[in-house]
This record gives sequence, structure tokens and C-alpha cells, in this order.
Amino acid sequence: MARKARQRISYVLPLANSTGGHRLGVNGLAVDTTNSLLYSGGRDGVICAWDLHQNLKSTSIPDYDEKLPAPTATTWRQQVQAHTHWINDIALAHSNQALVSASSDITVKVWRPAATDRQPPQTIGLHSDYVKTLAVPSPTSDWVVSGGLDRKICMWDLSGAGQKLSIDVGNDEAGSLSSKEKGSVYALAATNNVLASGGPESTVRVWDARSGKRITKLVGHTDNIRDVLVSQDGSTIMTASSDRTVKVWSTGAGRCMYTLTMHDTSVWSLFSADPDLSVFYSSDKSGMIAKTDTRDVIELDEGLSVAVAQEHEGVHKVVAAGDSIWTATSRPSINRWRDVNTEHAEIEVPDKYNTKRESVSTLQSKQSSPPIIQEPRTNGSMKRKLPLKHMLRLSNTAYFPAPAAADGEHRGSVVMDSKKEPTSPDSLTGQPLRAQPDYSIEGQNGLIKHVMLNDRRRVLTVDTAGEVIMWDLLKCVPVRSYGKRHLEDVRDEVATTETVANWCTVDTRTGSVAVILEENTCFDAEMYADELDIDDDIEFREDQRINLGKWVLRYLFSNLITEEIRRDHAFRKQLLSAKEEPQPFQRNNAPLSIQMPETRLNGWHHDATASQTTPRATNGVSHMQTPGLGIGLATPGGLLTSPTKSVGSTQALSPMAEEGAPLESVVSRNSTSHVRQSIDRDYFHPSRILNTELTTPGGPAKLPVTPGEGTEEPTTPGVDGTPKDTPSKEGLFGKKFRMGMGGMGKSFSGMKKIGKTQTNEDKKPAVVEEKAETESDSRSSKTSNSRVVDENLLGTVLKIRYAYEDSLQAQLQNQQAFDNGLPVPEPGPIDVPSAITPSLPADTPVLKPPLNTTILIQEDRPEAGGVADLFEGTVGTLGEQCDTLEKTAPMWLGEVLLRNQIPIKDIVKISFVLEPWQNALPSIASDGNNRLNANRMLRAKKIMAYVAERIEPGPPNDKEVDPDALRPEEYLELWCQNQIVPISMTLATIRSHLWRGGGDIILYYKANGKKEILHAPQQSSPGIPFTPKPAAVSGANAA
Repeated sequence: MARKARQRISYVLPLANSTGGHRLGVNGLAVDTTNSLLYSGGRDGVICAWDLHQNLKSTSIPDYDEKLPAPTATTWRQQVQAHTHWINDIALAHSNQALVSASSDITVKVWRPAATDRQPPQTIGLHSDYVKTLAVPSPTSDWVVSGGLDRKICMWDLSGAGQKLSIDVGNDEAGSLSSKEKGSVYALAATNNVLASGGPESTVRVWDARSGKRITKLVGHTDNIRDVLVSQDGSTIMTASSDRTVKVWSTGAGRCMYTLTMHDTSVWSLFSADPDLSVFYSSDKSGMIAKTDTRDVIELDEGLSVAVAQEHEGVHKVVAAGDSIWTATSRPSINRWRDVNTEHAEIEVPDKYNTKRESVSTLQSKQSSPPIIQEPRTNGSMKRKLPLKHMLRLSNTAYFPAPAAADGEHRGSVVMDSKKEPTSPDSLTGQPLRAQPDYSIEGQNGLIKHVMLNDRRRVLTVDTAGEVIMWDLLKCVPVRSYGKRHLEDVRDEVATTETVANWCTVDTRTGSVAVILEENTCFDAEMYADELDIDDDIEFREDQRINLGKWVLRYLFSNLITEEIRRDHAFRKQLLSAKEEPQPFQRNNAPLSIQMPETRLNGWHHDATASQTTPRATNGVSHMQTPGLGIGLATPGGLLTSPTKSVGSTQALSPMAEEGAPLESVVSRNSTSHVRQSIDRDYFHPSRILNTELTTPGGPAKLPVTPGEGTEEPTTPGVDGTPKDTPSKEGLFGKKFRMGMGGMGKSFSGMKKIGKTQTNEDKKPAVVEEKAETESDSRSSKTSNSRVVDENLLGTVLKIRYAYEDSLQAQLQNQQAFDNGLPVPEPGPIDVPSAITPSLPADTPVLKPPLNTTILIQEDRPEAGGVADLFEGTVGTLGEQCDTLEKTAPMWLGEVLLRNQIPIKDIVKISFVLEPWQNALPSIASDGNNRLNANRMLRAKKIMAYVAERIEPGPPNDKEVDPDALRPEEYLELWCQNQIVPISMTLATIRSHLWRGGGDIILYYKANGKKEILHAPQQSSPGIPFTPKPAAVSGANAA
């Protein structure tokens, strides 16, 4: 079975006092005119729905100078965290019942906000790079097309049927390498028959929507194509480009018909609700929003273009409905502008401006167009008048009024005219008609920058308002606000000297603190329990360490654990009640005992006559004298109760995973084979067929776990909660080190050598074998009797349940054998204790993360260069989503949550040298070999305790230790680089903050005079100079 792709867990800290709205810039807008709703998609990955409280079906637009009542407010309706990266585009489909979104998290999702099931957005498509744009052919269409940086145009079925069509834009011109490199799709438009795409290569490609073949290629732009529109009949294509132009193309002719130049900067967005694109809106990099009306004219470039509004920055998206226009920028707010009525309108030209062209070869002017019957205006005029100062020149070749003084020079040159009369309002054109937005939909302050502190538990962030906030990654809450300050200044103020392993990754690209946990690193960091800031009164062991990754996962998924415990209890109850029911293949009123025939050395013959109800033994075992003896040996009373001891008795191998796992597999298979053969011979048991193969064809795979596993001999901290790598109460440096002279030759907290001391090899194999067994059990998806489970949370649950079945099977067989008078120990009451053993508060103190903390399970997609979301929920809803989680969560998470087992990794050690300060104290090694290594989390006081044991005699065996005696850290000091080492500082911190270099750390120990050290040598006379060892001088620059 192929190994499952690597998965990771992410959790997003909720923002304090967060109400509805975006936290970062908005990239996508869509209007539902039927229900008066506005949808927005932002860089925070959120889709918001807004109630507009407007009649968007009304086609009447007021005049630009008409007095209107106060605008209605827009209210927040709902929102959803749809993506884990920027949302680049959104579109409505399925008669406005489905909202499709495209994101830089490489997914295309559909959200149905009006659905009764309230499902989160569902993924309908996946690209291999950022998805930049979407297009829907019609409001009732059942498909949508998406384009992205992977140079693909994909058509997706909105019902979830998957991909209907894929177009490889990069291979459109196979012979052109540059074309392949520039095949990214930035813009898309679609009808039922035609697709139009554009990108960085400045070329518009037209595709057949059914076959995916290219129809034509339109060349004319000189820069990136940012947006595309297609008329309903597919005859006209309109494109916006970074070359500051909007081009209108004829699909049939395959050429550009008009080039519109009303913008002075890159044109970013186009919008039109007209089937023939006769009225459209455009926005550019400078923030200008233009409305162009080409109705009532023969030539398109003779239409009107009005500067409606001016944003403070570039407008990424513009949409219009009813009498309003909405704009999206890099700010989290959305502005609504009042539209201007351009129907039957003309330019109001001042008297000193020319109103006619000088050239006789040009096209008809606006005033010479055929007259159109219009309703009289209130002021008696037949046409609406729009001031010249708000007008834009639509094309360089089109007529535009110019001052009479400039006649014959640069006609219509706004720049030249403005230079001549900068104070005259009539000399300026292109002024925005709306000075202020009609209404502003305010956003929230999102996080835009962060820095992780040295303790790896706190993060400083700065938001869009400049406020600096400190967050606790374990409690998932903000802990302090520092106001509007520089992030670096606050970091220097609150930084500590701790050095903690990198156990998580923090990301703020969506405006919130997202913490990412990977299997390979999330269990690397530990902290001492006495450094915790917790409210609960918990007594910890001395120098107890807590794994940060296991700690936070335990309480993020606490509701899931509670639900699994409930289901586990129900399963065990059902299992115990089922044992009383007769098996379907057991004959009613069967005798309790059977008269056994004589045993034959060659086994029972197949043709021997016997009762049809008596099983025939066909194994041919010849060394057994009587069936009774064989049955006694097969009784699992002593065989199945302690499988770990059986494994541990084998020859120990290296603790490396690649060697330990095969050993575990072989031993388990052999032992299980022996058990199965023995049980098969126990024909008194009516259920023996269950143990021959516990899986059915096509059924769920089952993994056998021996009885009591996880409860009697757990690999995680036991009853006293002592982790394997935590120094126990037996000594200062692990189980093999004790205070006193008897510990002189013991090992040092897992070190291979201390001086010339020898480790105790007698106990080592069992420890190594236990590690190998644990690693094999937690990583393998194939069990010892070939039960295969998926590598997900459900696989962990099945392993536990199969262990229950095997345990019950063994107990029933033992009970059956005892009832038949076989020489087996008297069994106790049949019971199946729970094997779900989550970590206890003494091991992981209680945390209470906010219930609205978002939980994500993601899977690596190497071919896409990113990750795909498999699951999304919150801390409060994980219990309800248990079934989904079991299928999507990785197995390593299940092992941590349900069995309190973390993946085994080699301990990171640091080498150091212990030297007496100026030889004032004895050396720790008589032969001068004082180079040691130990766990990087070892504290300085443990090193001083080790020094004290080596240089001082221990108390006599018949004398108790004085409880009032000074501890080693009270009369010894440790120095590094001429700085005293705090007693709670770890080796990792010493290396990074005191030693600050490579090679072995050199530490000096000295007495502080509070206690007389018996083995201390006499001080040399003051007149004799002292020269330290060369190694000490070169390594520590000691005096």
C-alpha cells in the first residue's frame, strides 16, 4: 500500500473582539441582484455576505446632480473562512445559489450560503499553482472555468463531478519556450460556446468551450492582460491591460476594432451587465473608476466616458448593480459609490470650447449623430448634460472638446490646457464626479507582520492599524497589547534568553495567527513544568518537562477525545454483551464435554468415522501424545497476557526505525502464528474460526493488539507520569545514576560515555527493544496477523478495537479451558478495560483554547507546490465532526490523542567539557577525559550535582542523607565565558547565549565558599603564578 501523503495540523487563533468583515484587502466582488446581497472575497481567505437593503432590480439611475435621501446602510450577514490563502476571485452561479471562489491555496471551492445543511465551502477543483481567475458562462450554468499560474484552464462541474475539460495554455505553442514560461492565466471570460483567456504574454486566446481547442489568437496589447469580458453572443471581446488601454475585439474578424485610452495607468478590472457590453465600468491602478456608455452612437469610440470616482489606491475589482458601484482595493473596507446616469447624455461644453472637428475626413461627431427621440428633461432640454470636467477622452482618434485658444495646436490636450490655466475649473477634465463614497463597509484590523520570541510560546504581531499585540500560542489568546509601537522595539523589550527547539511554524498571511504543526517537528520542544504560568494547583515532579506539541494538541482536540471515549465505552459494552449470545455456527444444546478418541501417531485419518459434530484435526502433528496435552499448551493464559516480555526477550537491535520495525514485524508474526496454531487445536471453543481471520472480503481491516496494551505496559509516561527522557527520582541523570559513590560509574542522562565510565549493558537491550516496538506500532499500518488499517485516526481506533476483540477472545478461551478441567490458572471476571489513555493533567496541564479557534488538517501536494485542505472545523465542533475527522486526521495524531504516544526520535545532545576553575577543585575524571555530552534540555544544576558526586565522597551506606544539607547548586557555581550560569539554564541556552560558538562548550565549576569540600586541594601560595590548561584558555578565554 502506498504511503499516505504527509499531513499537518494547523490552528488559527481568533482575533480579539472580531466582528464581521475582512481583515485584509479585498480581491473579489459579486452582486446577487435578486436577493440584494453583496459577496466579497479577501486576502484573509474569508468570504463575506452583506445585506445591501437596496432595490437592485430598478433600472432607473438618478442624475449626477439629483438630490437623494440618505443612503441605506449595508449590514453584515454571514461569513466563512473558505480558504487558507488569498482569495483571488469569486463568481456567482446556479441562479445565485452557489458562490465559487478561487484561491492561492490552489483550490476552487463552491459555497452554498442559502443551503439548509450549512456545509462549509467544498472543494470542486484543484490546480497545481495559484488560481487567479474564474468565469461563469451564464447565471444558470452548471459549470465554471478557472485559470491560474499553472498555465491551465480547467472546467469544473458545480455538482462535484470533477473536471470536465482541461486546456494546457503553456503547450498552445509547443515550439516557443517563452510562450510556455508566460502561459499563466490572469483573466478569463466565458460563454456557453467560447472561452477567452489572457495573461502576461499580452495575447488573448479564444477557445472552444466544448472541445478545448484554440479558435484564434488576438495580438495587439503590449503588456499583461488583467481582465477580459465576452459579449453574450460571443462576437465581441473586451480586454483590459497593463499597457493602459482597453481593446475591443471582433471574434469573427479576429482583430482589434477599437483601442480605448481613457485611463492613464494600468487597467485592472472590467465589469458589464449588458449582453452586448454597450455600457461597462473600468478601474485602474491609480484608483480611478470610469463608466463608459457607447449606446446611441455609430462608432464605439464616440461614446461617453465619465470619471465616476477616485479611490485612494488601485482598484482590484469593480461591480455595479441598481444605482450603485462597489470597489475593492488592498484595504479591508469596501466602498459603495453612487452611479451616474449616462443614458441619452451629452457633454456640456463651455462657450469658449470648440464643439466641432476641423478635419473633414473624420467620423461623425457626437452632435452630428442621427437624432434620437427622447423624453423631455425637466429643464426643457432633450438630453442630459454632463460637465466636461468629469469627462474622459475615450480614444486618441475620437473627437473631444478643446479650448478655442488651443485650436490648431494640441486639440483636446488636457495637460497643456491645465498648464495654461491651472486655476480655471473648466480647463480641467477627468475630475471624479463623486468626491466621497456613498457608503463604506468597514473591515477589521488584520495582522500583517509577526515575530516569534525565543521561548517559542509567544508571538508578537502588528496589525493594519499599527498596534503590537503579544499572543500565547498554547492558550490561543492575546495576552497583552503594546499600542502603536515599532515591532522591533517591543521584541527587544520582552525577549528572553531561552532557547527552545522549533516545534511550529507561524503564518500571518491571512491576517490572523496561524500555527502549523508538522509530524517531524511538532514534538521537538519541551519546557520545564516549574516555568509554566498556569492557574491550576498541580504538583509536578522535580524537573518535569512537558512536550509543547503534545500539550496543545491534547486540548485543541479535547472534544474529539471525549467523543471517542464515549464511543469506546459503547463498543466495549456491546462487545461484552455479545459474548453471551450463541454463535451462529454453534449447535444448540451442545454437550459440555466430548469423549476423546485415542491418539494416533500419524494424526487422525481423514477417512476415520466420527461424529459430524466433532471437528477433525488435520494438522498432522506427531509429537503430541494426547489431545488434552495439546489443548493445555494452546491455552493462552500464559502466552497472551504479556506479549511485550516475549518481544523483549529477543536479541536487541539498534533503536533505528528501519531496523527496529522489521524486527517487531517478524517477532509479532511468529508469536501470533504460534498462538493461532494453538488456538486452532483448541476445538472446545466454538468461536475458534474468528481467530483464524478476523477480516472479511471487502470489509474493514483489523489490527490485533495484545490484551492490556496501552494500559498495563504503556510506552508513554506511566502511572507516575515520568517520561522516558526525564530524569526520575532515582537519581540526577536518569535511572542509572544515583547520588553517592556507588554512582561513579553510571551513565549520564542517556550519554554514551562520561570519562571512562561504562554503561550498564545488562538493562540496555530491554529499553532499546521497547523503543523499537513502540516505533513499529505507531508507524506501521500492517499488524502482526496481516490486518491492514488506513494510516488515519480511524486506523488508530480500529487497532484499539481489534485489541479488545483479541483480549476478549483470549479470556473466553481461557475460561473455556478452565471450565473443561484443563490445567490453566483460574480466570477472573471477563472484562475489557479501555485502551484509550489520553495524557493526564499531571502530564499536560489543562488548557482552555477558545471554542472558535479554527482547526485545519492539510495534506502536502508536492506536485502542486503547496497544500490542500482536507478538514476544517473549530475546537467547539470537533466532537460533532468525529466521523469526518476519523477519515482525514493522520494516524500519528490519533496515537498522540488516544494512546498518548508520540513518534520516537533520537535525543539531541550537546557536548561539553567540565574543568575546575583554576584547579581549585578536583577534576571529575582521574585520567583527564572530562568531555561529556547530554540532552540539550539538561539544566545547569544537574551538571553541578554531577560534579558534586564526582568530587565529594558520598554518605556511608548506614547513614541517612541529611535533609538540611546544602544542595550542590547552593555551594557550587558554573561559569562559561566569564559569566556565571544560572542554575535553571539549559545546555541549549548556554550554547546559544553564553558560549555563542561551535565545538564543545567549556564549563568551569568552582566553590562559592558556603561549604567546605573535603576533596578540594590546598590552595597554592600567592607568589606562585597559575597557568590554566591550554584547552581551557583556547576554549573559554578564562583567566
